[in-house]
Amino acid sequence: MPNRLAHETSPYLLQHADNPVDWWPWSEEAFEEARKRNVPVLLSVGYSSCHWCHVMAHESFEDQETAEYLNTHYVSVKVDREERPDVDAVYMEAVQAATGQGGWPMTVFLTPDAEPFYFGTYFPPAPRQGMPSFRQVLQGVHQAWDERRDEVNEVAGKIVRDLAGREISYGDARTPGEEELAQALLGLTREYDPQRGGFGGAPKFPPSMVLEFLLRHHARTGAEGALQMAQDTCERMARGGMYDQLGGGFARYSVDRDWVVPHFEKMLYDNALLCRVYAHLWRSTGSELARRVALETADFMVRELRTNEGGFASALDADSDDGTGRHVEGAYYVWTPEQLREVLGEQDADLAAQHFGVTEEGTFEEGASVLQRPVRDGVVDAGRVAAIRERLLAARSGRPAPGRDDKVVAAWNGLAIAALAETGAYFDRPDLVEAAVAAADLLVRLHLDEQARLTRTSKDGRAGANAGVLEDYADVAEGFLALASVTGEGVWLEFAGFLLDHVLVRFTDAESGALYDTAADAERLIRRPQDPTDNAAPSGWTAAANALLSYAAHTGSEPHRTAAERALGVVKALGPRVPRFIGWGLAAAEAVLDGPREVAIVGPALDDEGTRTLHRTALLGTAPGAVVAVGVPGSEEFPLLADRPLVGGEPAAYVCRNFTCDAPTTEPDRLSTVLSG
Repeated sequence: MPNRLAHETSPYLLQHADNPVDWWPWSEEAFEEARKRNVPVLLSVGYSSCHWCHVMAHESFEDQETAEYLNTHYVSVKVDREERPDVDAVYMEAVQAATGQGGWPMTVFLTPDAEPFYFGTYFPPAPRQGMPSFRQVLQGVHQAWDERRDEVNEVAGKIVRDLAGREISYGDARTPGEEELAQALLGLTREYDPQRGGFGGAPKFPPSMVLEFLLRHHARTGAEGALQMAQDTCERMARGGMYDQLGGGFARYSVDRDWVVPHFEKMLYDNALLCRVYAHLWRSTGSELARRVALETADFMVRELRTNEGGFASALDADSDDGTGRHVEGAYYVWTPEQLREVLGEQDADLAAQHFGVTEEGTFEEGASVLQRPVRDGVVDAGRVAAIRERLLAARSGRPAPGRDDKVVAAWNGLAIAALAETGAYFDRPDLVEAAVAAADLLVRLHLDEQARLTRTSKDGRAGANAGVLEDYADVAEGFLALASVTGEGVWLEFAGFLLDHVLVRFTDAESGALYDTAADAERLIRRPQDPTDNAAPSGWTAAANALLSYAAHTGSEPHRTAAERALGVVKALGPRVPRFIGWGLAAAEAVLDGPREVAIVGPALDDEGTRTLHRTALLGTAPGAVVAVGVPGSEEFPLLADRPLVGGEPAAYVCRNFTCDAPTTEPDRLSTVLSG
């Protein structure tokens, strides 16, 4: 008998629809039920491609006895963190404050007023390594609720008061200057791993937002160290096991310092961000590796994450069937020497093992290896390796595939739109630009209402029930702005403006300029979440600053420019102290220091050869945050095109920054020089 989750749109919630646990989705009705029955709420938060979420579900939530105990003594609420990042953020903050660490699955016990009083993450079915079993925790909390209610309420009240006191005070509302960005670079240099690339130790996450800052900093200042860190990190990640050497695309992170063994789930946001980073690295250096990885990652997104409606699915699972009916992490991706021989025969298997680092002992579990491309001395037969790769990919496609989380998240689709639009433009791949346009069309059609308010998710062409949060408005605006620059269609600039007006009115503190993750009229939680630091994707705060800045450069809008600069005050405070966690904000600050530059390309027609050459040259400029408008003279598609005539009947480029304009040029080489940072 399915529980109340059977009608949800979230694949994660639907995975639990047949549990014997009487789950409720997050709703006022669930808390009303807890008040009526006078029982606490068990809040369980996870997401569909989370390995340990699956483990705990199988061990505890599919267990009849555990379910009966939960159904008797609790109201159980299941939340998909990707659908409700606000709920996740508020309670994760409490978990981290109380325990010093967090993660998923997140397990929190709440009063019927949604106040947390006991926390954890994964709990095993039997006591293990100092951890109590889940049943012991359930019994202990039930006993405390029955016998020491005053104590429980006191703890809950104190936690809520402590959270309320954590409002962000970030000094002044001025943008970071040269000094703060130089300090941020120095801080990154200290944490950089010169042997292996990347920052810090294990586990190692792809530092996408920091890499964007390093590329922009190099473009603006010429700092070779910044480019070297970006280039070496990108090469190490692309040669390691975190990158799918057969099918393209990146796994979530590396469990070791050497980028060898990944946590195998593949997320849309990681791939969108990294696709764009590698495209930008190619733009800066001409690196053939960067070009290959950008295109393979873009092709992976379109091939494996695109939905029937034209949007992009959230993730591919880490686990899959290993061929024996067991669900095992990484089963789809790893190889033994024996498996190579079965597919390739003896000679090609030897070359494949050498080229992809497959050993008899294995680099992963049970003698299997994750494919890598270690740097080898000597000449490689590129044609033979390419043929081997194709045969292995074909053989792999016959394995049981990992599950796919089909929900379309607005923010992450915004990031994908930006990446695909730019990658398609750089490498003359109109199909990638078309994929970006199709995803943007879906967001407008399904996620935007008449007031341009965003719905966060959809699935199978059906919009979800949850309101968009700040990162949705900011990242979708970012995607639309990139699409406007690439396609020359001003409607995308217009849609970005609608979204950013909501940021100004509903997400910004009028007095301080600080930003909140939820709108002023959103559901009230125990606190209004607010986090300027990047996590796996850019924070909504700094993503909004970046999009506001670009929109202001396109339109000359003073309110949007002022809002961007005020929001970047937090980067002035945090950039020198924790640069690894505010990379997107540092990248936006680079754009402020550079202008950003406003580029208008006018030509007799968009498909005119000279116009196209100037437009492509403008898009390939490395000046941080430069915005590009293209059209015919007299066009009203973009404000930047106003009063921009052809020069001597020829297509021309106009470049301005800080209220000052260069003389227009008809020469692509001259334009390239002007926009090279």
